[in-house]
Amino acid sequence: MAGNGPLEGVRVVELAGIGPGPFAAMLLADLGADVVRIDRPGGAGLAIKPAYDVTNRNKRSVVVDLKTEAGPATVLDLVERADILIEGYRPGVAERLGVGPEQCHARNPRLVYGRMTGWGQQGPLAQRAGHDIAYIAITGALGMIGKPEEPPAIPANLVGDYAGGSLYLVVGVLAALQHARSTGEGQVVDAAIVDGTAHLSAMIHGMMAAGGWQDRRGANLLDGGCPFYGNYETADGGYMAVGALEQQFYEEFVTLLGIADQAPARKDLARWGELRSAIEARFKTRTRDEWTAVFQDSDACVAPVLSLREAPEHPHLKERGTFVEHSGITQPAPAPRFSATPGTVRTGPALPGAHTEDVARDWDVQSLITDDKEQA
Repeated sequence: MAGNGPLEGVRVVELAGIGPGPFAAMLLADLGADVVRIDRPGGAGLAIKPAYDVTNRNKRSVVVDLKTEAGPATVLDLVERADILIEGYRPGVAERLGVGPEQCHARNPRLVYGRMTGWGQQGPLAQRAGHDIAYIAITGALGMIGKPEEPPAIPANLVGDYAGGSLYLVVGVLAALQHARSTGEGQVVDAAIVDGTAHLSAMIHGMMAAGGWQDRRGANLLDGGCPFYGNYETADGGYMAVGALEQQFYEEFVTLLGIADQAPARKDLARWGELRSAIEARFKTRTRDEWTAVFQDSDACVAPVLSLREAPEHPHLKERGTFVEHSGITQPAPAPRFSATPGTVRTGPALPGAHTEDVARDWDVQSLITDDKEQA
């Protein structure tokens, strides 16, 4: 498979799953790795048509039934030629299927074996089912988000699955790959969403220890408690996001908003409620687009809150190519960017089993063809 990006030449086996595992594998594929996804007969159980599953872009797919006698052997044939494997089963499942770390390292001692779970490989909850919301709940992250008089706000599955899970798995397997290439020694990377999400809150824990963060929602500088760091409704029901934290940005903000002469001192916490009311009232005098025009050429740190469909049309994102269209789907472009080895969206979502012959040839794993015929 023609590669693009700094990971060209790196081979990855992905044991099909849902959520953070596929997203991590997509990121590796976006960076140029040759990712072969091992799909199971009947699909992975995600309620989305494979042709629209953007997390499977830039990959190739083969179908292997790990519950048959030949299935694990076929996967191990691929593992022997791989640099990285990613799996997202509950602890012990891969071992029972015959493709756990011990079995894989017996065939390929240099393999980086990436394990993606919510709770981790050990601990009282390791064998329990779970989803993003539960993982971020016990780390304290969910409890920080939202208004104090309302239930915590759910940040989709971005904080847990993808930030605390996928991104930490990618960092882990790439670090372990560097070690493997230096020493010839592979290893297991245990990427637990609870660990990654907790790690994301490192700065907040430091602020709390220093007395600069209260352990409750809506009472702090970055959680909506501060009137010049939050979202405000406009006349047409839209919203503007304000992040005017520094003094010089704040001064420009209140000037452009038109309340400089009536706004109480920003450091007078006792009057923050009064300041918030003044900001709210002023924002409701114009539409979102009108306020966008007011602030667009300023350093007031104010931006319109856009929907998912609106975001690709924002002039800044459009000029940068932050979103691209491929296979009829508007989607985020690969990130980050590289000056010498840029990544691209090379192929659309890999349909299950669509690349069996190509992978068998390129990876020299003829058992794929035999196993595919036996399953058929």
